[in-house]
Amino acid sequence: MNVRISAGATEEEASAIAAALARHVDGEIEVYVGDAEEPTAVREAVVAEPEDDLEPTEREERLWEEIVDIERGGPEKYRERLSEQGKLFVRDRLDLWFNDGSSTSGRAESDDGILFEDGRFAEFDAEDRLPADGLLTGAATFEGRELHFMANDFTVKAGSMAGKGVEKFLRMQQRALKSGKPVLYLMDSSGGRIDQQRGFFANREGIGKYYYNHSMLSGRVPQICVLYGPCIAGAAYTPVFADFTVMVEGMSAMAIASPRMVRMVTGEEIDMQELGGPEIHARHSGSADLVARDEEHARELVAQLITYLPDKAGEKPPREESKPPAKSPEGIDAVVPQEPNKGYDMADLIERVVDRGSYFELKPDYGSEIITAYARIDGRPVGIIANQPNHRAGAIFPDAAEKAAEFIWKSDAYDVPLLYLCDTPGFMAGSGVEKDAILEKGKKMIYATSSATVPKQCVVVRKAYGAGIYAMSGPAYDPESTIALPSGEIGIMGPEAAINAVYANKLEAIDDEEERAERERELREEYREDIDVHRMASEVVIDEIVPPSTLREELENRFAFYEDLEKELPEKKHGTVL
Repeated sequence: MNVRISAGATEEEASAIAAALARHVDGEIEVYVGDAEEPTAVREAVVAEPEDDLEPTEREERLWEEIVDIERGGPEKYRERLSEQGKLFVRDRLDLWFNDGSSTSGRAESDDGILFEDGRFAEFDAEDRLPADGLLTGAATFEGRELHFMANDFTVKAGSMAGKGVEKFLRMQQRALKSGKPVLYLMDSSGGRIDQQRGFFANREGIGKYYYNHSMLSGRVPQICVLYGPCIAGAAYTPVFADFTVMVEGMSAMAIASPRMVRMVTGEEIDMQELGGPEIHARHSGSADLVARDEEHARELVAQLITYLPDKAGEKPPREESKPPAKSPEGIDAVVPQEPNKGYDMADLIERVVDRGSYFELKPDYGSEIITAYARIDGRPVGIIANQPNHRAGAIFPDAAEKAAEFIWKSDAYDVPLLYLCDTPGFMAGSGVEKDAILEKGKKMIYATSSATVPKQCVVVRKAYGAGIYAMSGPAYDPESTIALPSGEIGIMGPEAAINAVYANKLEAIDDEEERAERERELREEYREDIDVHRMASEVVIDEIVPPSTLREELENRFAFYEDLEKELPEKKHGTVL
């Protein structure tokens, strides 16, 4: 509000007028004296404290009592069992995740991360006491990010799912589809309540809709699941539908049926951990991305994971301040052995390229001959697919191919650029891998690489033999660059295999052993010259050979240059491979 007063007014009078008006009007008050172009006094409106002596009524007091009772959860004896198992009560778990351990119950004011809870009064008037129907849903802030959450209350019917809880779960998922915010599932459920199945099992809006909604959310927003107990049957599908699944040692398990049901159906005697514990799903099935030591560690892992992911598809992943690598890039060439078949730890090379402290490996114990990890280069998140020569010589086995395909697919869905570090003799051969579907699973990896529309950089570190160079986004797979270190080789196969395939008969015809060995050495050297990256660079098969000590700088520049690249796939409904 602008006010102009007579030219004879003093500055004190102008200030007094501004102060008086500020108590009665909104906004900024500017008082001008005479014809002055600049205000003599400026005041903001005064927000008066409400003059009201009314307090909450008994009706509100009763509501608070009801809320406190609901938030106590199930019977005390079940809460005591949780502590015996080293597990947190569900609301204490939410405090850990969103509130740094402060209470969310009662009327205490706190600057906590839970924004609101939905459906707290579910089954409030049930004959049997079922606080919140054993399932909590709502919205919260986590590490500065807003997200939807659900959490089972194991003190209420062992976290089992029934009509009202299912309704809450479905509403949360459907709202996530609209909001475009991530979803966090904190699972501790024994499955559906069999004695109430008519109310939720096969209904159009029943428990089966969970997995329909999971499918619709897939690639739309990140879905992250943490398991805190034995999740059986229907409850076990949420973790496998999630983009990322964390299990906790000593408490987590998931299986299509309980040990009791397995014994009844198959006669097999087995306990829950042997059937579906972290060891099974981290090493053998590949269903667990990470295994946490305890509940606090699970939170730490998820807090790190989300730093590489956007809130939803179509947004860029969050960028952080650039940091130098943990180890000097000057040592990269020394990490890579001169001998093409000698093992080394690819993680040592990676840590000389990526920002210090940013290397975050997923599924480290599954398909270990391929590394799948997130990291940052110059502050930018990248997804890394790297052969690991320390395991099975870096050959690609079926489980590793499937692991890589899923990682590529997820990273592409959330616009995380991809870095391929190639050092592989190719896909593994033999009857064992054929039975394990090497062709089918290898196809999925090649398909995922082919279909990814994010910027891709391929680095030929050492060996790039056979179809390995295809799966690792070689020149034919639309990378933005294919660069190589001077140790690189690209060929249909390695020198030993090639000489055996082409010259075996001629070599056998040489009777003198020394002469045969010398001829074999000559042939090997000739073949290695043919597949050396200098030949490939000369023929412009690859874009560049880079000094290893400059690899980080090369990748910084290339990812920055192609940061806003847009690629399109052929018009179609979707591919048929995955």
